[in-house]
Amino acid sequence: SAPAFDLVPLGVNGGVEEPTSAYHITARGARSGVMCDAGTLAAGIDQARRRGRYPRAASREEVMTSISAYLISHAHLDHVAGLVLASPNDTKKDIMALAPVNQALADHYFNWTAWPNMGDRGASPRLALYRYRDLEPGGPPTPIAGTGMSVTAYRLSHAGSPSTAFLLQKGSDALLCLGDTGPDAVEGSTRLNELWRAVAPLARQGRLRGILIEASYPDPVPDAQLYGHLTPSWLDKELQTLRGLVGDDARMKALPILVTHIKPSRTSRSSRVDVSRQLKDLGFFNFIVLRQGRAYAL
Repeated sequence: SAPAFDLVPLGVNGGVEEPTSAYHITARGARSGVMCDAGTLAAGIDQARRRGRYPRAASREEVMTSISAYLISHAHLDHVAGLVLASPNDTKKDIMALAPVNQALADHYFNWTAWPNMGDRGASPRLALYRYRDLEPGGPPTPIAGTGMSVTAYRLSHAGSPSTAFLLQKGSDALLCLGDTGPDAVEGSTRLNELWRAVAPLARQGRLRGILIEASYPDPVPDAQLYGHLTPSWLDKELQTLRGLVGDDARMKALPILVTHIKPSRTSRSSRVDVSRQLKDLGFFNFIVLRQGRAYAL
């Protein structure tokens, strides 16, 4: 079927190596979209413009204006640094997140110590460039003004830090974007299982257009050193749970699994090469390792 969403990754890495997690998502045909996380923003827009992913006439400022809201999965720097740094040149918009994530942004970034308070809560004076909108986990879809999309937030487990999966919906179509997450078995959690149960009907009906999810390290990594992240083998195990819930292998084989947040290697070998090879060797799922500045039609 025709694409329902357009995705331009502005940053795809995890940890210390830029460009870090930032995904510009627009419903097909809409003029405005959202950022799912914003570890890289201005530099990512410039890179995408150089690659022709935006209309050639569009300036960085025009692209920034076309972002209606930020969906922030969690408050770690590699997911919010671009938002904070670009804020003096931004336009009014919403920050949509779980309540503890929004509170962390107000307490630790937009507080007149780390950065001017660009938000509408916290330390005075409040410049109110950004309006915090707290999302209720698993609540009814929340419309995102000007985008033609709505969003539902789901909690994830990330080594004790609150993290989030965002289910974006446009009409009958959906796209699932996960922030950082560890496997349920290691986290002592059921959060991913609950998420899979929520989205399995969409996948079964062919309405789920893609899953954006991390694979931070190549295998093998001891469970005690995952620090709330996935490897290719753990990602495969989690997706096998979803596969069982969907009960339709043809649907699951066709579903794009958009892999991101690969951390830099501590050796001379490339983590991205190793993760890509290991995902390919797993065989069943349609894994796509995202690259900065490319355009993906979903």
